[in-house]
Amino acid sequence: MRSSGAVQLRDLARQFVLEGHSLTCLVAMAGPVGSVTRQQVEGYETVHVGIPNPKVNSRLQRVIAETLSPHVLKRAVKHEQAMFQGYDCIVWYSPSIFFGPLVAYLKKINRCKGYLIIRDIFPDWAVDLGLMGEGLPYRFFKYIARQQYDQADVIGVQSPGNLAYFDKWHARYPARRVEVLQNWLSAPSSLDCSISVAESNLSGRIIFVYAGNMGVAQGVGILLELAERLRGRRDVGFLFVGRGTDANRLRDSASERLLDNVQFFDEIDSTEIPGLYAQCHVGLLALDRRHRTHNIPGKFLSYMWSGLPVLACINPGNDLVELIERERVGRVSTDYCIDTMMQLAEEFAEDILTANFENRDIAIRCTTLASKIFSADAAVNQIVNAIKDADLDTT
Repeated sequence: MRSSGAVQLRDLARQFVLEGHSLTCLVAMAGPVGSVTRQQVEGYETVHVGIPNPKVNSRLQRVIAETLSPHVLKRAVKHEQAMFQGYDCIVWYSPSIFFGPLVAYLKKINRCKGYLIIRDIFPDWAVDLGLMGEGLPYRFFKYIARQQYDQADVIGVQSPGNLAYFDKWHARYPARRVEVLQNWLSAPSSLDCSISVAESNLSGRIIFVYAGNMGVAQGVGILLELAERLRGRRDVGFLFVGRGTDANRLRDSASERLLDNVQFFDEIDSTEIPGLYAQCHVGLLALDRRHRTHNIPGKFLSYMWSGLPVLACINPGNDLVELIERERVGRVSTDYCIDTMMQLAEEFAEDILTANFENRDIAIRCTTLASKIFSADAAVNQIVNAIKDADLDTT
């Protein structure tokens, strides 16, 4: 898959192997339910298990598919139990919130510890964005999420602001712990890209780029509004690459407004992203203003690894605001005011046009930050050290 979660897990798996660990990746994929296929990939084994397709239009059907999936996986593991024994730790990634029963069984047959990587505090973020109330569905999802949390010996959240959310969990399990596990990516290995900015309508301009999901949570609309406000500048262009529930709407809106400083491209493979960014000047980042949970999006990491400073529009109090300002790797608006965004964008443009010293140095700060905090080897070392802790409660 091309999602940021899939890219992260691929990079994490590669790094575990580079560190000398034996690794098996259990992957749930839509397909014949219960089917099991095995494949060697870059020094580790992947085991694909067919599950009911969760990518359906009906929300009820999706919930049913998600609820059934861990039990399908558990049954496959039982059938191939010898393949899934002998491990020192089970590491799993959320979303999804439904893996509790599967992880409980894997921990039982291995008598080992479990490390849960939390990148998405669901269903709470859905309530914040008005996608869900606090009625019966919310209580059901909270129950499912608690089942998953209860299987973890260590929970790694992506930002210090998320630690307090697990205070009650930690009070129930004082021998266990919750810690900040920063998001990670591996350094770019290629600059090949199927998109050529030089051959597009934006050729010769200062390029502000957004690549990734365009959905409700991202709040990309303000970035398109920014492009409209800057349409009079013939030296600035906006490039949007990706997919999502809002992608077609945004594309149609740009066409209706006759924005000739904007160009959309469909999603490209993650391996092409560094090559795309090498043709750009500033990375764009937006989060819906209703977010209360803290997160550091994967696209921010990809900007940093590519040496791209970031122009961000995010909610005040988000840990990412302090990080960008402290490390001086971009400019941030927290008031969701288009005038503020316009001012910051024009400051970036002037820095680039005048080859401002600050702008030349900022690329180095971006890549330094990425290698120092957001690397796959840092994530692997932290997980390994956590599961070696002899004081963890594994009962």
